Amino acid sequence: MERRQKRGAWLAMAALLFVAAAVLMFLGQGDKTETEEPKVDFPRRMRAPERERAERRRTQPTPVAPDAGEQAAVPAKPRDPLLAALPRGPGKTAVVIEANALRHSPIGALLLDCMMRDGGKQLDEFRQKSGVDPLQDLDRLVITDEGMMLSGNFSNARYQELLGDRVSADYGQGARVYEPGESTDTMKDGTTVTRRGGPSIGTWNNQLLVMGRSPDEVKAAIDRVEGRGPDEPPAISENSTYGEMYGVLSVEHIARLLPKEQAALAQRLRDVAQNVELHLDASSDVALVAEIQGPNADDVTDLGKSLGAALSLARIKAQAGEDKDLAQLLDFAKVKPDGNSFTLEMAVPLSVIQERLAFCKEERRAAEAAAPSGSEAKVGVEQAPAP
Repeated sequence: MERRQKRGAWLAMAALLFVAAAVLMFLGQGDKTETEEPKVDFPRRMRAPERERAERRRTQPTPVAPDAGEQAAVPAKPRDPLLAALPRGPGKTAVVIEANALRHSPIGALLLDCMMRDGGKQLDEFRQKSGVDPLQDLDRLVITDEGMMLSGNFSNARYQELLGDRVSADYGQGARVYEPGESTDTMKDGTTVTRRGGPSIGTWNNQLLVMGRSPDEVKAAIDRVEGRGPDEPPAISENSTYGEMYGVLSVEHIARLLPKEQAALAQRLRDVAQNVELHLDASSDVALVAEIQGPNADDVTDLGKSLGAALSLARIKAQAGEDKDLAQLLDFAKVKPDGNSFTLEMAVPLSVIQERLAFCKEERRAAEAAAPSGSEAKVGVEQAPAP
């Protein structure tokens, strides 16, 4: 249950800014005020460093079908194993968090202070027990409809300590699947209930960890990596791997996050939109671009115009009511219609986040000052090299 709650929290974070903007539609309509255009670097396309990053990740040869004939003589382009493992087909949810890149961003430094408020004690205990240093070994974290995936260097992982008494077996070419053990509980009426102890886990080539609700879901992800999955493109293409967080959210997930009193909006999103592609950049300010697509250009355009008008009035109300934080957020918000899609842009200035998380640095410093001199946890974090 705890793992499922954490998974939901990550997904909620990914959709938070989009949903907040959508709810503002119900604040009313109005015209834009004449204000100076904010200067924010929004993630709208791949940049050179991100293209180089994507190329370095093409390490898995593309499988060739047995009946490929003469086409087999032409080498296929290698793939990114993590992208290959993603769910296939329309209507899927897959959100990638570039953990390593986020770790070395300004917002990452602030979040690290919050994580280290105990002086690094829990992190050091995890390192010692698992053989994995999340600040060094973890590259990406992915949330999907089927579970969670992690990519990185797990060659030193102590799986026995991490996974306990799960039953394991080799699977495919370079994978191993760990199934949770079963326990039997006796109820008050004398009947017995059999339960499984947590999610199933799969490891692939010491590069991927796959977590799913069942062994079949884990094996399906491994099948896709090794070329045994369906012949459909993955939920996220290589050309969309830009930003510190990116991916696609199903409209159904967005609709479920809306409060009950906004049921009409939730249904309108279901009726108009097909999916939402998002990109979040945290290299300076935290900037989000969400593209909402749908089959009917007129309906999508109307939805975009309504959202844009609502954002304008919400900005005026925030300024008039001296709600400084909301006004700053809405200063960067805009909607850009484009045929059968529109983009929503929002941003949170780094200065606002620094102010809100300042207490984390103070508590971390206090904890480290109280810790023994030369603590391994303190040195190991502060001296982590940039990628």
